[in-house]
Amino acid sequence: MPKRERVMRMSVEQPLWRALTAYRVLTMLYAVGLFATAYDEYDHAGVAVGYYAVLFVWTLATLPRVQNAAACTKPFLAVDLAVALTGILLTPIAVNDHHIQNGGPTLPSIWTAGSVLAYAIKGGWRWAAFASTPVAVANLVERGAPARDTVHNVILVWVASIAIGYVVEVARASERTLARALEIEAATRERERLARDIHDSVLQVLAMVQRRGAVLGGEAAELGRMAGEQEVALRTLVSGGLLPVSRVSEDAADGALVRAVDEPSYDEEGPVDLRALLAPYAGAKVALAEPGAPVLLPAPAARELAAAVGAALDNVGRHAGEDARAWILVEDEPDEVVVTVRDDGPGIPEGRLAQAEGEGRLGVALSIRGRLRDLGGSAELISIPGQGTEVELKVPRNAKAGHR
Repeated sequence: MPKRERVMRMSVEQPLWRALTAYRVLTMLYAVGLFATAYDEYDHAGVAVGYYAVLFVWTLATLPRVQNAAACTKPFLAVDLAVALTGILLTPIAVNDHHIQNGGPTLPSIWTAGSVLAYAIKGGWRWAAFASTPVAVANLVERGAPARDTVHNVILVWVASIAIGYVVEVARASERTLARALEIEAATRERERLARDIHDSVLQVLAMVQRRGAVLGGEAAELGRMAGEQEVALRTLVSGGLLPVSRVSEDAADGALVRAVDEPSYDEEGPVDLRALLAPYAGAKVALAEPGAPVLLPAPAARELAAAVGAALDNVGRHAGEDARAWILVEDEPDEVVVTVRDDGPGIPEGRLAQAEGEGRLGVALSIRGRLRDLGGSAELISIPGQGTEVELKVPRNAKAGHR
C-alpha cells in the first residue's frame, strides 16, 4: 500500500535570511558611500574603484544565494568570505597611512559582517567562529598592529556572529519540536475521528452479530463468536492507537520539515514500534498489555520477536484447549525488551517438550527458542500441570536478526 504523506513546513529562520539579504545590499552601498566621502584619503583610488565594482556586481548577483539555507552552499560561502578578505587586505594598498593610523574603515567596511553572518545562519555558532577567525587575522594584518579599535571590532564581530549562530541552532531545534507536537496533535485528532466513525458503524454491527448469533445458536453462534473476537481486536486497535504515525524531522531550505507517514512500512531497517506488530494478536481470548510509549526495536528484531509471540500463541491454540485464554505482557526495560505470553490451559507434562523434539515436532525449539537465540536473547518456558504455561521472551535493546 503506498504511503500517504502530510508535510508541514515551519520556519523562524526565513526572516533571518531576508534580513541578511537587505543587510548585504545596504552595507555595500554604505561602503561605496564611505569611499565617496573620503576620496582624498585614497592614494590609489583605482584599486578601490575596481574592488567596489566587483563588490557591487557580486552583491547583487548573489542575492538569490542568501535567501535560504539550501541556496547558500559551502562553495558560495567560501567565495563570499574570500571577497571580504580580499577587500580588507587591499585596503593598505588603496589608502594612505593617515587613513590607517586614524582607524579608517577597510574597503568592504561592515559588509564583511554579512559574510560572517551567512556562515552563522547556515551552520550555527561553530561555522560562525570558523569564519570570524580569518576576518580577525586579516584586520590585524591590515592595521599592522593590534590597536584598541581594531581589537574591539574583531571581538564584536566574533561574539555577535557566534551568538546569532547559537540562536539559529536553538530556533531550528524549537521548530522541530513544535512541528512534531503539531503532528502528534493532528494524528491524535484523526485517530479520534476514525474511532468515532468506527464505533458508530463497524463496532456496533459486530456487537449486534455477536448477540444475535448467541441467541440463534448453531452455526450462527460460531459466527457470533468470531464477530466478538474481531470486535475486541478492532476496539483495541482504535482505543490504544497501536498504529503509530512515524515522523521524520529534516532541515529543509525553508525550515523544519516533518513528514507524517500514515502507513508504517516494516520493510525498512530503522526502529519500529513492537506494539504495532503485536496488536493483531489481541482478541476475545488474547489480552494485550503494553506500555503507553512506543517500544522501539530494530525492524528485523521486532519482526522476529513478534513471530516468536505468534508461535507461542499457536501452541496455546493447539494444546491448551478451545476455552483457554492467553495474556501478552510487554515490558520495556532500559537494556532489553521482555514479552511474556501466559495461558490458563492445562500446562505441559514434564518431559513432553523433549519428547516432541525427539519426534521431530520442533515448534518450541525452532519457532521460539531458535528465533530468540538468533537475536542474542533468550526464551524461558515455565509450565506447571494444571496451572497453565508461561513463556518469557527477552531481546536485547540493540538486537538484530541473524545475531550470533
